[in-house]
Amino acid sequence: MSEVRQNTLGKLPKNNAQIRSVDVAVVGGGVVGKACALGLAQLGLQTIQIAPDLAQAVPTPEGVQWGQRIYAFSPGTQKLLSRLQIWDALDYGRLQAVRDMRIFGDRGEELDQLHLSAFEAGVPQLAWIGESNLIEHMLDQAARFQNKLERIHDAVKDIVVDTDGATLHLTHGSALHAKLVIAADGAHSPIRNAVGIVASEESYSQNAVVANWTCTHAHLETAYQWFLPGGDIIAMLPLPNKQVSMVWSTSPEKASVLLQHDANAWSQEFSSIADGAIIKTLGTLTLNSSPATFPLRKMRASRFIGPIDQPKVVLVGDAAHVIHPLAGQGLNLGLRDVATLLHILGKRESFRLLNDQVLLRRYERERQGDTAAILWVTDKLKKLFSASSGTERQLRNWGLGMVNRSQFIKQRLIERALGDVDVG
Repeated sequence: MSEVRQNTLGKLPKNNAQIRSVDVAVVGGGVVGKACALGLAQLGLQTIQIAPDLAQAVPTPEGVQWGQRIYAFSPGTQKLLSRLQIWDALDYGRLQAVRDMRIFGDRGEELDQLHLSAFEAGVPQLAWIGESNLIEHMLDQAARFQNKLERIHDAVKDIVVDTDGATLHLTHGSALHAKLVIAADGAHSPIRNAVGIVASEESYSQNAVVANWTCTHAHLETAYQWFLPGGDIIAMLPLPNKQVSMVWSTSPEKASVLLQHDANAWSQEFSSIADGAIIKTLGTLTLNSSPATFPLRKMRASRFIGPIDQPKVVLVGDAAHVIHPLAGQGLNLGLRDVATLLHILGKRESFRLLNDQVLLRRYERERQGDTAAILWVTDKLKKLFSASSGTERQLRNWGLGMVNRSQFIKQRLIERALGDVDVG
């Protein structure tokens, strides 16, 4: 990465007569927004990123304590981050390769499981597990040395779309005009709402409880997931140095109880789950972080570009879709949005403007298809394993075993999970 002038948080003129014009404005400060802003700037587009928390530097993760926001990074995500010149700069001591996945049904029988193997699929790994801060810190560092990218510590209070783009009015009184606006401002996206894009949402009436643990048995670079009677789902994701990250999807009431557990209560909890399968697999578990919880829901925007008559806004990440964490694809899905957008804009015909409707509809068609498929599968799996009748239990557990015996189906599942998107 070549060193150029260092960017500071920008200040826009407050006089509307001096409204600045840029190619792209990215609204939102999470991983997806930061990756999108960096990628657009690397395409040579004059880019401004706007978010209230951009002035807060994300520290370098270090020490034995691991952050609560742990993600599975698919090979598709790795490919995008490599293109952004981020991946090779990461601390590999804080990344864990996943070579195998084992998914267990809720009857506790030996055949009620699905095993996905990187070796059998002919790939180096199925995913990487790491902290959100690990990625965000390197994105922040790269942004400092990107002369086409400016960051503004502010929020958008109003957006006005015209034939040439959109004018963003910020809370501190300034404004800017962008040919294209990227909404990466989260599940409750004010930009999405302002341009009239409707989103359908459904609560799963569940919370996820997340925590990190050290274990006495080696995790063997394997991600484990147990579907439990009653609808709970427990995932144990491998981390370096005999550590695992837990994601437990359960009722809000149970989540509140889990947050109050002491070491003895946690030990009893794990011993009672799936006939002690977690303890047998991972050994004694010692809490290595403060447990946290968040509600689970499904959300999908009706359109990924807007407004409907003259689209100048593109939705990415949680602004476009939110899924259940059982497949570990939430962040990967958002970064696939980014990879697709960068590919379409980077390969656009020379006669097309940046905000040409043809380009934006290409993006929408490609991303809606992929998103709908993953949302559908994830939602149906969640509801199938929440069903309580004996027939449904027998059917879903039989289905796990059947899929496990079909190399063709397993290969298709792995291909979908890898999330490979052309980012060239």
